[in-house]
Amino acid sequence: MSVLSRRLTRFDGDDPRAVTIEAFQMRHLREVMPIEQGAYPKPWSRSVFESELRQVGSGSRHYIVARERSRRRHVVGYAGLWFVDDPDGDQAHVTNIVVAPDSRRMGIGTQLMLALARIATNRGCAAWTLEVRASNTAAQELYRRFGFAPAGVRKRYYENTEDAIVMWCHDIQSEAYAARMRTIASDGDVDGDGDGAS
Repeated sequence: MSVLSRRLTRFDGDDPRAVTIEAFQMRHLREVMPIEQGAYPKPWSRSVFESELRQVGSGSRHYIVARERSRRRHVVGYAGLWFVDDPDGDQAHVTNIVVAPDSRRMGIGTQLMLALARIATNRGCAAWTLEVRASNTAAQELYRRFGFAPAGVRKRYYENTEDAIVMWCHDIQSEAYAARMRTIASDGDVDGDGDGAS
């Protein structure tokens, strides 16, 4: 079974928190754009998303959405990876991870991160990295659960006003990291679920 078709949730039935993780398609932009515009002071434009999605075919990007399993099937979150070739082992860079405001604190950010982790490890990446707003402590806590640690600061990275904390997670091909992912996947605690990596 493909990781994208696997249900990455402990919730069942008609629970509004139950989601499936799927490949991000152009058709999802109709629902993604309002979430993006509400999440950031300077959101990505539709043309930026279209450019990123076109690069999926080349293998340099991978994007996913979280959709409700209810009859409405609304998009409630999305995330992406940019793959970077490196002589010391390929790396994955989290380009974004966003959960719709009314769907936060339900574990959807955790499910998106689990899917990204599986994608990165299945591709053979040795490490992954991201930037997070210095003020976004909920997101930072989520990333720490996944083994990320602060490695530096990019001054005035966001809107030329707020610093970004650069976080890295290494050795993601190890059995210890696989065990960490299994623990997170089986953990029913959704507190600390963050949003917004970029």
